[in-house]
Amino acid sequence: MTTATPTPTAGRLRRPVGDGLVLVAREVARLKAEPGQIVAALIFPVVMVVLFGYVFGSAIQVPGGGDYREYLMPGLFAMVTFTAVQGVMTRTAADASQGVTDRIRSMPTARLAVPFGQTGADSLIGLPLLAIMVVTGLLVGWQPHRGAISTAEAFLLIVLLRYALGWVGVYLGLVVKDEQTAAQLVPLFLPVTMLSNAFVPTDGMPAWLRFVADWNPVSAITAAARDLFGNPGVRSAHPAWPMEHPVAAVLICSVALLIVFVPLSARTHARRGR
Repeated sequence: MTTATPTPTAGRLRRPVGDGLVLVAREVARLKAEPGQIVAALIFPVVMVVLFGYVFGSAIQVPGGGDYREYLMPGLFAMVTFTAVQGVMTRTAADASQGVTDRIRSMPTARLAVPFGQTGADSLIGLPLLAIMVVTGLLVGWQPHRGAISTAEAFLLIVLLRYALGWVGVYLGLVVKDEQTAAQLVPLFLPVTMLSNAFVPTDGMPAWLRFVADWNPVSAITAAARDLFGNPGVRSAHPAWPMEHPVAAVLICSVALLIVFVPLSARTHARRGR
């Protein structure tokens, strides 16, 4: 009787995944030691739903009819998804500036362990944030209308895009290398989420601005979620390709981000040790 030997590919993957899982546990344990961050992160989705849903929503009518809060919730899901970039960037930059990254690199760990740990931890952190927003949305009248399968597909798309965006955050954090600089860059991400169809239809924008908004990944994930949830959505009179095929656009964007930023993050992480 012969014993099966692991393939070279499996052997190469086991070490980065194993080391990465250890660092995921480290990030989660660090959050447990900082309960203030957890509370603030859990309150943020509730504040967003109340602020946009009631304060702004009282003055906004959805063209074509429909409840504004049902129109809004997919946009808020998209907004929270894109917080992965600044969150991971700030934590990665903090570890780099405090010498944590260098200490981990001096150990016999895989090159992808640190980036994998950061992105994996962010994905775990994002799940309760998403759950809190879902519960809050249900309380204010939002609900999915197209059944369990379409609803699950929408949330899987959101989780996939958040994971891909986490790798963008890792790369930016390694490049910035300073926690204060990373914190100063955080407000620059707000226009990315606002310049989209998340809160208002894009038809009223100037043509050049509508083009930017329609090709914004925030618009793609928002439109995909609206379609899959069966929530009110306004089709543009001049739809761009991502707005006609939002699910495909999100999948292509997520895969493209992973193809580009996983090797970039690994290379930048390795170069810092030279």
